[in-house]
Amino acid sequence: MPSRVRVWLNRTYAENVFFMDQLRRNPSDRAVEIHATHGDPDSPVLAAADTADLEPEGLSPAGYVEYALDQCARRGIDVFVPRLHQAAVVAHRADFEAAGTALLAPTREAIAVFEDKATAYEAVRSVGVPVPPWWRVRTAAELMAAVEELEAAGEVACFKPASGAGGVGFRVITREPFSLAHLGGFPGPDVQLELVVEALERAAEPVNWLVMPRLGQPEVSVDCLTGPDNRVRLALGRTKNGRRRGFTLHKKWLEPARLVTEGFGLHYLSNVQFRMHGDRPVLLDVNTRPAGGLHQLSLCGINAPWAAVQLALGEDPGAIEPPFLGQDYTVVSGPRPLRAVSLPQQRTAQPEILLPTPPAPLPIVQQTSAEALPL
Repeated sequence: MPSRVRVWLNRTYAENVFFMDQLRRNPSDRAVEIHATHGDPDSPVLAAADTADLEPEGLSPAGYVEYALDQCARRGIDVFVPRLHQAAVVAHRADFEAAGTALLAPTREAIAVFEDKATAYEAVRSVGVPVPPWWRVRTAAELMAAVEELEAAGEVACFKPASGAGGVGFRVITREPFSLAHLGGFPGPDVQLELVVEALERAAEPVNWLVMPRLGQPEVSVDCLTGPDNRVRLALGRTKNGRRRGFTLHKKWLEPARLVTEGFGLHYLSNVQFRMHGDRPVLLDVNTRPAGGLHQLSLCGINAPWAAVQLALGEDPGAIEPPFLGQDYTVVSGPRPLRAVSLPQQRTAQPEILLPTPPAPLPIVQQTSAEALPL
């Protein structure tokens, strides 16, 4: 009988409760136990895991690597899916392998390329993947020059941090004066140019932003599974156009995604995002980790998390083709349980951990099933 597989997810997105569900419902009918760590005791991934720990705060990257190696040794981790301090962890891949833990993460070089969006755009353009016009800006003067050039070309300017994830810090530039109209309804991404310029002029340090045109829909996220041999096992696009979601295998999305993942060592699970600039797709972003919406591929009959774990364990699943493309869909929120008591709370098989008796009722948290939630 195949042995149990022990998987650890660190400081991961709340939506990866679905990633964990898929690992347990794997088509190989393999026993999977999941360890999770987080800095927030109310993260739903802690409640969804078999064992869980609160992570210590304030660790340096090197200190975190020591903590991670200790977790792997004490917990008997077979596969570690790092998100926090991914680059530092991957730099010590040999140490984790010596401890019997496979890292489900890309190469150190790939992480270095894609942790800065400007560096990423330069790199992918060199292999023929189209990118939007962009400017790296650090000062108010550089921002004004980029915005004026975009507006002269008939574009709407926007900006975002050169590093980051989840759309944090994305804003659309407007020259409309601030008025009561901006205080009605829900807050949006628009921000007045004069306010941004004033903030930059008052800032104690320069920023590190990318200014670019606002790109059109659809947005297509291509989920990829690539082996250490740089050969793609799976590439499937998830489309988003307003509320409507769907799937695509069209080569105009998949071929540039394959160029990126195969060309830059994006091993295991990655996500390559595109949007439209005029009438052509251009690269939006590259994530060197599993996307929050990866579980949605189950609507096409695919369990990508399990295929990735197999690959990390040296059990090559081979080329994965979806047996069908799921119908268009939308996403809604639903409840997920939280831990009823403070951590650590573990499986009852570990007698040194005392569980409360009787257990208190579980509070619930609203959990979206589409977008990664803040950490």
